[in-house]
Amino acid sequence: MTVDELTRPVSRRTLGTETLLVLGLSLGQSAVYALVSLVAKLTAAGGLSKQTASLNNSVSARPYLDLTYQLLGILFALLPVLLAVHLLARDPGDPARALGADLTRPGSDLARGAGLAALIGLPGLALFWAAAQLGINATLVPAALPHLWWAVPVLILAAVQNPVLEEVIVVGYLFTRLRQLQWRLGAVLAASALLRGSYHLYQGFGAFLGNAVMGVIFGLFYLRTRRVGPLIVAHTLLDVVAFVGYALLPKSWFGWL
Repeated sequence: MTVDELTRPVSRRTLGTETLLVLGLSLGQSAVYALVSLVAKLTAAGGLSKQTASLNNSVSARPYLDLTYQLLGILFALLPVLLAVHLLARDPGDPARALGADLTRPGSDLARGAGLAALIGLPGLALFWAAAQLGINATLVPAALPHLWWAVPVLILAAVQNPVLEEVIVVGYLFTRLRQLQWRLGAVLAASALLRGSYHLYQGFGAFLGNAVMGVIFGLFYLRTRRVGPLIVAHTLLDVVAFVGYALLPKSWFGWL
């Protein structure tokens, strides 16, 4: 193979296939399972509002085996992120810097992320409450791990893993590839937001709508700043509060979910 063959631009067909494969191995796959889960809940006795959507579940009655499974699940869930960054390395420049996922602006990323979390958090709670009252969401259980010493650390790790996976794939990677495929900005933004909403469908229609709106806000922020770092910070803060708060606070506080 010649140097010219190694350095020539990748075809649009190859980029399109690559994008579908990355999504198929990650959040696109999750969206398909979420849709099947939604259909199952809608067709079950009592309908959607009588069903439960549980996150961070225990997978073994043996505590240390459960811990092992939890850590392996978090680890392997991050492999699609490494794959996406590896594939983006074919483009000119450092892929982490191009995504805005580097550590060159920690103070700015933390401050902006905290602001985004505040912007999303309170309206998001209101939307979840409204969806629960309308019966268009399943009952949400954000954390269902046993009360063991490792539960909170694992929940925090999960609260970091989810944002890294989602923001790098659904925002940074997808925006980059779809723009290279010559999609219009509006279509890219819509595709990213709808994908984000779709893999939350297992929770119900309210979760789909809320996460799609969040996807629009995060997408607009990324288009302005070209940094996923603040998005990861914001999403992590929201998930830590949801997961750890549910695990530690009285369950009677969460009946509205």
